[in-house]
Amino acid sequence: MKKFDVIALGEILIDMAPGEQSSQGNDTFEACPGGAPCNVLSLLNKNGHKTAFIGKVGEDMFGRLLTDTIEEIGINTEGVVFDKEVRTTLAFVKKLPNGDRDFSFYRNPGADMMLNASEVKYGLIEDSKIFHFGTLSMTSECAKEATKKAVAFAKEKGLLVSFDPNLREPLWANLDDAKAAIKWGMENCDILKISDNEVEFMTGLTDMEAGYKKIKEMSSAKQVFVTLGPDGSIGMADGELVKVAGVKMESVVDTTGAGDTFMGCALHYILGHGMELTADQVKELLTKANTTAAKVTQVKGALKVMPEI
Repeated sequence: MKKFDVIALGEILIDMAPGEQSSQGNDTFEACPGGAPCNVLSLLNKNGHKTAFIGKVGEDMFGRLLTDTIEEIGINTEGVVFDKEVRTTLAFVKKLPNGDRDFSFYRNPGADMMLNASEVKYGLIEDSKIFHFGTLSMTSECAKEATKKAVAFAKEKGLLVSFDPNLREPLWANLDDAKAAIKWGMENCDILKISDNEVEFMTGLTDMEAGYKKIKEMSSAKQVFVTLGPDGSIGMADGELVKVAGVKMESVVDTTGAGDTFMGCALHYILGHGMELTADQVKELLTKANTTAAKVTQVKGALKVMPEI
């Protein structure tokens, strides 16, 4: 009997979310715990699953805040390492007029980039059903080696491997390296969640149905989900595309974590139903994931405010 349903490896950081202007007219920011892999775990924890996290934070006030926060949520932190030299990563978020976000990262380097393969708690991985990762842990050589060794170990031990590229272009010195990392992830996963802009980045296609089919060809994943922002999502069953429209919200407070919410919902559904899904089941999965992702756009931040499915 496995101790954990899902274990994730990757970044944990502080999203400095924009607040109201101060009485002096200065911009203010709210320190929101975040990082895509932990957002996914938080959603899963909120909905009854056992989870664990592997990653690195600075031995500083933000690193302690993050570790305390995910412990309070119920995410196992035995795999968290503290770096005495390098600070916890900060991501300053600017909200754009369409509700999307622009990021300014304080991460050159950040502690999450410094995870070493020798620091990975492989026993935690072995005691899990699903291993989840993205590409932010592949933007530095040491963390990339740690990620690849952890994925290889997970596959060797028979875990399902889940991948969400979570492309953040400013964090890559060379976008060809980003493309190579996403390609590697797509070729080494069983479950893939990829956004419309990432599909275009990898294929050059703007037609998402054609893009979906191309991504499916490029990936080893049995289950592939393409998210379309407010327009919904696409999956596949028995060789046929299944598309479900998004949930329209009157206004959007913050889109941070919407994709991670979708990813968590997909893993929740697969944990309950297995990997062999009918068209009706894929439709149900997409519908629940779209609805839950829309809910998280109504609040600021993500990790601490993940909704119930």
